[in-house]
Amino acid sequence: MISSLRGAGVEVVEHHVPVWEGEEHKFGLGPRTAVALLRAQARLLRRPVEDFDVLVVGYPGHFDVGRARRAARGRPIVFNPMLSLYDSVVHDRGRWSDRSLQARILKAIDRRSMRLADLVIADTAVHADYFASLADIPRSRIEVCFLGAEESLFSPGWTVPETFSCLFYGKLIPLHGLETILEAARLAPEIPFRIAGTGQLEGLLREALPANVDWVGWVGHDRIPAELRTTGCALGIFGTTDKAARVIPNKAFEALACGAPLVTADTVAARELLTDGDNALLVPPGDAGALAAALRRLAADRGLQSRLAEGGLRVYRERASEEVLGARWRSILEGVRASARGARAPRSPR
Repeated sequence: MISSLRGAGVEVVEHHVPVWEGEEHKFGLGPRTAVALLRAQARLLRRPVEDFDVLVVGYPGHFDVGRARRAARGRPIVFNPMLSLYDSVVHDRGRWSDRSLQARILKAIDRRSMRLADLVIADTAVHADYFASLADIPRSRIEVCFLGAEESLFSPGWTVPETFSCLFYGKLIPLHGLETILEAARLAPEIPFRIAGTGQLEGLLREALPANVDWVGWVGHDRIPAELRTTGCALGIFGTTDKAARVIPNKAFEALACGAPLVTADTVAARELLTDGDNALLVPPGDAGALAAALRRLAADRGLQSRLAEGGLRVYRERASEEVLGARWRSILEGVRASARGARAPRSPR
């Protein structure tokens, strides 16, 4: 987001206090998290000395919007939450029941943070609809902007490999559909699978790892582009939770940006960007048989691999590149500034 804005001619001053740098799992809930957040807020949310037009609070800023409101000194606040804490922890990961005190607290945090912002950003239209319902705010207070990819890392370079294999990377959470990936591997034992990641569901990998699956644990973010450029295809998400149907994950944009063929679940969110057979292969969520069939089809057709790679890179450049998202973000910030301050002579927002 920051790189896109700067590329669009917007002056961005970043105030950031490290909390989770160097950790595999960036956001956990507990006493340590609370202490780390309070210390960071004390340093981060002093009144900025710079002049500015809009204050943007990014992920995971759900706990920061209240203090950011004071730091903004009357300027508009744009909140880019990326996700709902309540939805992610309670519904998607199943940490607590929907009736628990923890669930009610997380829902209250979500609602308060979104209501305090002048504008909320969602990554897909269907996610925006959910945010509006959850926070009970008008849909008009939510804009949509795709996640995109860090183009300083994720750039074209994929070529058709001599040996076809599948790559999945990320936190091993229910949204990703790890069970579906592993079952597809069992159904297509001739296809090599490479899984990079750790997390909630890694026990599935420790229990009975299919012989054609290579689990390499956690791989640093800066090493992922090289993995994408040499794989036969990148795997997106295949979970059956409601959240899985509302998002297009970072890994999908990163694969497209590298020009790697993408195979992911056929969801309402995915259809906002992707077309089956043109720029990705889309399979029903949770359907290991369909996933295995799609991978066999792709492995046997080098021409299809090339067409999907070209189509994926094309749709990325047309709709989710830093250049495109920079223009989109600039338009959003200029709009919220104009709404807050009234019409004035145009100038570059800061």
